[in-house]
Amino acid sequence: AEALRKAAPASVGQASSVTASALLQGARGNSGVILSLLFRGLSKALKGMETADAAAFAAAMQEGVAAAYKAVMKPAEGTVLTVSRPAAEGADVEATLAAAIEEGYDALAQTTDMNPVLKKAGVVDAGGKGYLLILEGMLAELRGEPIPESMEEPETHKEKADFNAMAQEEITFTFDTVYVVRKAREDIDLMPLRAYLSSIGDSLVIGEDDETFKVHVHTDIPGAALTESQKYGTLELAKVENMRSQADALAAGQT
Repeated sequence: AEALRKAAPASVGQASSVTASALLQGARGNSGVILSLLFRGLSKALKGMETADAAAFAAAMQEGVAAAYKAVMKPAEGTVLTVSRPAAEGADVEATLAAAIEEGYDALAQTTDMNPVLKKAGVVDAGGKGYLLILEGMLAELRGEPIPESMEEPETHKEKADFNAMAQEEITFTFDTVYVVRKAREDIDLMPLRAYLSSIGDSLVIGEDDETFKVHVHTDIPGAALTESQKYGTLELAKVENMRSQADALAAGQT
């Protein structure tokens, strides 16, 4: 939202491009990067367009889904990907968004049963819920509806999750590693990097725009991931967190 205010785009093509880049820069974790990929695909489909009719917008949403599935090394159902796919079908713009949100919430409700980790915790996929909140904001703006004063959910919803059960889940790799690299050149091939990172970790997602790429990966050797990635450009930002320590702290706080 801040990036859009600063850029003040004059066309749907510009607005979608600014949105995709800002989502990539602000992405946190796996779902955040996938979310940016959904809008990266959408922005590519709308590139150079002043306006978009219903058919163009619906097609652009499907491009977003295709881009996200293509970029994720091991697409898993019961995630934001599951929510985005049925949400990308529709007719006119308002009806498209309304239908997308309705279909998306149906898919969101199913994520709990589709994903063993979510089922154990008793929650829906957070990435999928975030995607739908963005679509709801777009629809509200289209309809001229006021921005809600607060997006906080009732406490009863928050209390549903069994975070203690989540903390006991087996962690395969220790470090949650997220970083941004400014590309050495716009058309640089990241496939070799994808192959390398998938060999040293899991939960790999790489999102990109014309100038930068962002990596999310779980690994035991984050230094190696960062060093290899610097062959493709200049490291700008990195965050490494010990998930085992986080899980232990979470479990201790719940007991």
